Amino acid sequence: MNSIKLFFINIPKNPTFLYALVLLFGIQKTIAQTDYKLWLQYNKVVNSERITEYQEKNKNIVTIGNSETIKIATKELQNAFKSLINKTVPLSNKTAESANIILANQSNLSPELLDQTKTELQKINNEGFVIKTIQLKNKPQILITAKKDIGVLYGVFHYLRLLQTNQSINNLDIIDSPKTKVRILNHWDNLNETVERGYAGSSIWNWQKLPDFIDQRYIDYARANASIGINGTVLNNVNANALILTPQYLEKVQALANTFRPYGIKVYLTARFSAPIEIGKLKTADPLSSEVQQWWKDKAKEIYNYIPDFGGFLVKANSEGQPGPQNYGRNHVDGANMLADALAPFGGIVMWRAFVYSEHNTDDRAKQAYSEFVPYDGKFRDNVIVQVKNGAIDFQPREPFHPLFGAMPKTPLMMEFQITQEYLGFSTHLVFLPKLFQETLEADTFSKGKGSSITKIIDGSLDNHQLTGIAGVANIGSDLNWCGHPFAQANWYGFGRLAWNPNLDSKTIADEWLRMTFSNDEKFVLPVQEMIINSREAVVNYMTPLGLHHIMDTGHHYGPGPWVSNLSRPEWNPVYYHKADKNGIGFDRSSTGSNATAQYAPEVAKEFNDIANCPEKNLLWFHHVSWDYKLKNGATLWNSLALKYQEGVNQVASMQNTWNKIKPYVDEQRFHEVEMLLNIQHKEAKWWRDACLLYFQQYSGKELPNGVEKPTQTLEYFESLKFPFAPGNN
Repeated sequence: MNSIKLFFINIPKNPTFLYALVLLFGIQKTIAQTDYKLWLQYNKVVNSERITEYQEKNKNIVTIGNSETIKIATKELQNAFKSLINKTVPLSNKTAESANIILANQSNLSPELLDQTKTELQKINNEGFVIKTIQLKNKPQILITAKKDIGVLYGVFHYLRLLQTNQSINNLDIIDSPKTKVRILNHWDNLNETVERGYAGSSIWNWQKLPDFIDQRYIDYARANASIGINGTVLNNVNANALILTPQYLEKVQALANTFRPYGIKVYLTARFSAPIEIGKLKTADPLSSEVQQWWKDKAKEIYNYIPDFGGFLVKANSEGQPGPQNYGRNHVDGANMLADALAPFGGIVMWRAFVYSEHNTDDRAKQAYSEFVPYDGKFRDNVIVQVKNGAIDFQPREPFHPLFGAMPKTPLMMEFQITQEYLGFSTHLVFLPKLFQETLEADTFSKGKGSSITKIIDGSLDNHQLTGIAGVANIGSDLNWCGHPFAQANWYGFGRLAWNPNLDSKTIADEWLRMTFSNDEKFVLPVQEMIINSREAVVNYMTPLGLHHIMDTGHHYGPGPWVSNLSRPEWNPVYYHKADKNGIGFDRSSTGSNATAQYAPEVAKEFNDIANCPEKNLLWFHHVSWDYKLKNGATLWNSLALKYQEGVNQVASMQNTWNKIKPYVDEQRFHEVEMLLNIQHKEAKWWRDACLLYFQQYSGKELPNGVEKPTQTLEYFESLKFPFAPGNN
């Protein structure tokens, strides 16, 4: 069934009747089966004061310019107005003076319009926008302008966000620009349409039908991304297949690039380092070989012949079995710079991932990326940006910030977040990840004294870098609601908003998304906002409290597996990370252990080194702690650990209670879907609590404290559970 057919399944027969009920009973119940539209629902405004204001100020539109991007911006406004204010807003062919809304880039503004926005336009970059109430012949009008057409489109989506969230549009004076240049989704999609660590169905890229069949979903994907300012997409998995670089696939990539271009989205590809051998028939992929260098230069030229605005390459090299320059005795600089030189004539960039750890290196895995990359600081080409995960291990529910942030001032660093929930319950658990993202972005590295936040590192302001970026591993699949869980859409939305402005507060993001996706009714928004803001901490509590990490089961990372100890590489085993024994639990990374703390600035290292001052949320990340150690609350570590697990379970129960109370405000379909998923989450939170506490209890030798529910199964039962077909483990 194609996307267009899917869109219309189960839409209510008579939405007008439903709106009548809303007005009659005063309850803003949402309309069922609108998930396909994500946060671009454009639900009818029911606030009478706002409807009057919006209708009065949105009577007609004048556009100056006729690019595809401007046409898209105009169409978006018109379609939104039909739904939001139940009004057809015509496109006027008359002068700007006759319009309520004017769309134009800077070069198309009349002298009078330019004179009223000159100061604001000087403050924005090439993707920024200005939304301003101006006066033409004593008549107030709303001007949406920018230096480039893509800025106008971003401005239109911002304007519509105001309407969707029922904000006033009187006396507008908005100036906004993205803080980072490359705001990109990394798709871990394979050419066979599976998605590694994907939990929302198969890939949305139908390679078999491309290039001649452009699914409507590709256009909707571009709209959704443009609405939150995402300007790039890596189409294929970091564990790459070299075939993506062959002409057969490049013409397919070209078709997607052509579709995305008017929405300001560039396509990028993951380059398999051994491609010169696999598809080029060379005998080596040595980056210092002139033959290999020429092959990549020719390949880059070929790609740009297909896609003139191709963004560049993402590379996973010498990590988890992927080929790279170290196969030939070379280093990361050799490999990255070779590709950078091939792309440089065309304006392309290389995003070189720093996610490396070696089975031959016996040092603490958390230290290895720092040790491997810091010596290369300042040696990469100007069009190389090093992509660093938010934490030093691997997208855990909570990690201290990666020590590379602040340690490579001469090299642009790009944040890599994981939007898909590989270690956070897949798409069955409700986890609001902007809270995690914000926690990382606000972290102070002290690399140049107090206030050296990660945000200032990735936006280039701390070290004066021109190439800046932020990447998110996508959670998008073929499911009707895109992301597997209705609330998982908020993580895609929140990533985009934070990529545009890393200083945004996650609570603001939650408020926007809830109003745009569900309802503006405060009786719905306020309790559900609180529910999702607390959801990430709930997951940390029932999975990995007090700094525990990577205790998920083998391979698929679904469910608890703190007992796993039989994998071929030590650092793949959960026992490597928690190190539970009769004396205590936790990984000693202090100066008396692996000394990973030394990789941070002295102020941070001092805090992490001192068990008494180490934030308790990271305690077991940095210290092996006695079961009888007293925490700040006066309770022993064992009791605190057990009570944290129980707290996580209780928090999910509280989420269920909140959701049940807002039933009158949500359509039956989405209410029931989330209700079922929360039931699963509650069940699995108990599973996590019982399995982990039974396992750790073997070492602590202590009874569970009062307030912790007793397990209903044995440890042997939990250890016997197997999940050979868990999704996403491609």
